[in-house]
Amino acid sequence: MNYKFSDKVSGLQASAIREILKFTSDPEVISFAAGNPAPEAFPKEKVAEISAEIFNEDPILALQYSVTEGYTPLRNLLKEQMEKKGCFNPETDDLIITSGAQQSNEFACKVLCNEGDTLITEAPSFIGSLNAFRSYNVNLKGIELEEGGMNISKLEQALKESEGQKLIYVIPNFQNPTGDTMSLEKRKAVYELACKYNAVILEDNPYGDLRFDGEDVCSIKSMDKEGRVIYSGSFSKILAPGLRVGYACAPKEIIQKMVICKQVADVHTTIWSQAVCYKFMQQCDMDEHFASLREVYKRKCNLMLENIEKHFSKKINYTRPQGGLFIWCNLPEGSDMLQFCTKAVKDYKIAVVPGTAFMINETDNTTSFRLNFSTPTDEQIVKGIEILGRMTKEMFD
Repeated sequence: MNYKFSDKVSGLQASAIREILKFTSDPEVISFAAGNPAPEAFPKEKVAEISAEIFNEDPILALQYSVTEGYTPLRNLLKEQMEKKGCFNPETDDLIITSGAQQSNEFACKVLCNEGDTLITEAPSFIGSLNAFRSYNVNLKGIELEEGGMNISKLEQALKESEGQKLIYVIPNFQNPTGDTMSLEKRKAVYELACKYNAVILEDNPYGDLRFDGEDVCSIKSMDKEGRVIYSGSFSKILAPGLRVGYACAPKEIIQKMVICKQVADVHTTIWSQAVCYKFMQQCDMDEHFASLREVYKRKCNLMLENIEKHFSKKINYTRPQGGLFIWCNLPEGSDMLQFCTKAVKDYKIAVVPGTAFMINETDNTTSFRLNFSTPTDEQIVKGIEILGRMTKEMFD
C-alpha cells in the first residue's frame, strides 16, 4: 500500500544525530555524538532508595492516574524556587509538569502558532525543538549566532518582516549545539524587541544549573513585566533524563492551553518520576548536588579541551564553554564538513555530529561539528581526541 502522510510530518527527516548514532553500535567506535549526562553523575543509589520508599509507603500514588497539571507537591516546590529567582509571579503565572522540556517546547509552539506564523530561532539550534516546530508548519527563521548570542539587528529585521504570531526560541545558557551563553545585554535586547514587536519568547534552560566557570546571568523570564516569556526547565541534566520530567512556567492563560494539550498527548507525566524528583529535592542538599555535577563536567570539559589543544590542527577553532555538555568546532573555510564527519566515523571510528543537523535547513552552509564531553569516559576522551586530531592534521596541515 502507498501511504499518504500528513503535511505536518511528510517533510520531517530522521535526526542526523540518530543516523550517526547507528554507527556507535560498533564497539570500536568512540562516540562524541551523544548529548547524555555523564554516567558518573547519576545519583543511582538515592533514586533507588526514594523509589523503594514511594512503593513501600504509597504505591497507589505512583501507579494511579493523577491530575494533568502535575504532582502538586512538586509543582508547589518548583513555583517557590522560580519565585525566589524572580521567574514566577503567583498572581499572573502558573506551572505545568511536562514529559521533559521537549514537550514544553512543543506545546509552546502548538498553543501559540498557526501554520505560517513566524517562529524565530537561533541558528544553529537544538534539533529536537526544530523538528517539533517544523511539525506545525510554522515559518522558521534562523538568526545567526555571534559572540554572546543572536545578531540583534537581524533579529529586529526578522520581527519587522514577520506576519501573524511571533515566537522567539532561545537557549541562553550553554546553548546546544554551540555551548555559547547569551550575554546580559543581548538578553535585555531580545526582551525589548519582543515587547516592541508583540512577540513571545520561549526560554529553554536545560543546562543552566551546569555552570562550572564564570558568573550566572539572570534569565529573560526574570525581566518579564508583560507576560511575554515562557520558561522551559528540566530534570534531565540535573537528575536523570529517563525520568522524563520537565516543566513550563508561563502566564496562566498559556498554561491553561498547555494543560489541554497535555490531556490530549499523554494525560499526565509519570507520577512515580515526579514523586522521585520531589523527594530528591526535599531530602538532598541541592547545592551540594549541583556542586558535584559541576565538578564532573568541568573536569571532563577541561580534559577534552586540553587534548584538542594538544592534538588538533591549529586550523580548527572551537568554543570554550563555561558550562553544559558541548564544544562546537569549526573546520577551515571551504571544508566539506559532511565528508569530514563521515570519514571520522567510517575510517577512524570516531562519531561526531555534523553541524547541518542543527541548522534551520540541512542545506544551509556550515563547516562546524559538535563534540560532547559528558558521555564518553575519560579514557575515551583522551584516545578519541588524539585519533580525531591526527585526522585533522592529515586533512588540513
